Amino acid sequence: MVEVFKTNVQRRGVANALVALLHSNFPGSRINFDLEDRDKVLRVEGDNFHPEKVMMLVNENGFQCHIMED
Repeated sequence: MVEVFKTNVQRRGVANALVALLHSNFPGSRINFDLEDRDKVLRVEGDNFHPEKVMMLVNENGFQCHIMED
């Protein structure tokens, strides 16, 4: 499964910290940010993650995170 999220993360250091947090919650998933995209895209790919929990973890760290519509 692949899910793409729109965020408001601006800094690479913050993105790296969030990727580490998400990896600890969803081991084996491929997770990355595209901060060059205007939507500050977070992409999660794997078989063992829950989009709602991804959004919750990012939100709990003070950032917006919403599933991007097709």
